[in-house]
Amino acid sequence: MADPLFSVRGLKVALPDMTRKPLIGRAPMAEILKGLDFELPRGSVTGIVGESGSGKSTLGRALVRLLEPSAGSIIFDGRDITHLPEAELRPLRRNLQMIFQDPMSSLNPRRTIFSIIAAPLRQNGFGDNLKGRVAEALQRVGLPLSFASRYRHQLSGGQRQGVAVARAAAFGSKMVIMDEPTAALGVKESRRVLELIVDVKKRGLPIVLISHNMPHVFEVADRIHIHRLGRRLCVIDPKQYTMSDAVAFMTGAKLPPEAALAA
Repeated sequence: MADPLFSVRGLKVALPDMTRKPLIGRAPMAEILKGLDFELPRGSVTGIVGESGSGKSTLGRALVRLLEPSAGSIIFDGRDITHLPEAELRPLRRNLQMIFQDPMSSLNPRRTIFSIIAAPLRQNGFGDNLKGRVAEALQRVGLPLSFASRYRHQLSGGQRQGVAVARAAAFGSKMVIMDEPTAALGVKESRRVLELIVDVKKRGLPIVLISHNMPHVFEVADRIHIHRLGRRLCVIDPKQYTMSDAVAFMTGAKLPPEAALAA
């Protein structure tokens, strides 16, 4: 892949296994990610699917360095971020945002939506015409300017997702990782989030969509990584394979074709 945004080689992540923790002492470590190799392109939506326990969310957290890799390397936009200290990671995370299932906790309860989106604009040197810039950021995610005076508790789950993406765009992020963004939403709100993902991609902001909802991933993703038991099995084009194929690959009922394994 020419000029990937992410290049990951031999990535391993081990976490304490609390199910085996003794009464005294530390829990033994369990390897969650078992040597992943892949690249993520610019300007596209990459879906990551797998059964519960396959390491999908762990991978997302490792990519933004909320988790420390135990082995391997993570190259983001040409820079090795595998073992960067926290002081160097903070400015980097403006370019690399992770949005969780409900971003409620990442939105300051004491700040209005206007203030939440305006803060990164000021930090990035766009303090002029803040009202217009915030209005544009909200419009991009399908929210009216009237929402700027609201607080996080006054928004629905889908609307909070939109604000989180608007803030990421205001930061000038180069990639957004969304972890189960529709899991707690109803049909209408899920539809809003999927439309948001498509619109954001059209504007050139790449997205990694981590989800157990296969129909949603097939609807918006350009490529789908299928994971099982901490390993990446294959990469498929959703236009060439069905959801039934993906489930069969994921569960081991069917072997992925060689072309998908080599992707």
